[in-house]
Amino acid sequence: MAEIHGNVLLALLISLFAGLATGIGGFAAVFVKKENKSFLSLGLGFSAGVMIYVSFMELLIHAGQMLGSHSGHGYFRILGFFGGILAAALIDRAIPEGVNPHECGQDGPHSINECAETHSHGVERKLARMGVFTAMAIAVHNFPEGFATFAAGLKEPTLGISIAVAIAIHNIPEGMSVAIPIYFATGSKSKAFTYSLLSGLAEPLGALIGYSLLRPFLNDFVFGIMFAAVAGIMVYISFDELLPAARRYGKGHIVIIGLTLGMLVMAISLDVLGHAH
Repeated sequence: MAEIHGNVLLALLISLFAGLATGIGGFAAVFVKKENKSFLSLGLGFSAGVMIYVSFMELLIHAGQMLGSHSGHGYFRILGFFGGILAAALIDRAIPEGVNPHECGQDGPHSINECAETHSHGVERKLARMGVFTAMAIAVHNFPEGFATFAAGLKEPTLGISIAVAIAIHNIPEGMSVAIPIYFATGSKSKAFTYSLLSGLAEPLGALIGYSLLRPFLNDFVFGIMFAAVAGIMVYISFDELLPAARRYGKGHIVIIGLTLGMLVMAISLDVLGHAH
């Protein structure tokens, strides 16, 4: 337990790093004139590859090891994994479709800018409202992601860093989806950047709230359930958000290239880290 408490600050910093990536997206949206859709698609595919590989090859295995001494541990791992998927799906469903950044562009628009324009109907007030609601939607959505990163970093710091990098990559376009409508509505780069940055701070906030609620109960059994749930959350994010978005922005086989590269980099890095320990 002393080791866990010693890792709290590091785990919180890891979660903060992932959340602040929305600010990078906000900065890019207002200061970078051209979108590189192929690079965005590759990055989203890479992020999905990292998340899927880590979920099945690390998190679920760790969950099984932590639950191994408890009877029925296999059922608890299954319950945690599908419970994580269900939790992520319920949070996603609770966000109205019109302001959910993950629904944007599925039926026509092929760029983040077009998404903003389509929902706004060219009216500045609606654009501003959309930007604010998108920021709120992302903040709600980032709560479980923040705790997922924190929980992994608390028990396995190297694994937490890997997850944080993957989440940070997919937070960048989320930050763009907040900043673009606000920037077009107000003409203020600082406001657009600030809103995108604030939406990402929900990640460390989710980490703190989750930790404060679960702190008295933290043990290997709870961590086993949490790791399985984190795997479920990340698999949901990958299949419901990252890969569909990557397909919208990419052409040809660029998505599968990014996905495979993400898995390969994660496999090599985890192997190197394993030998280092």
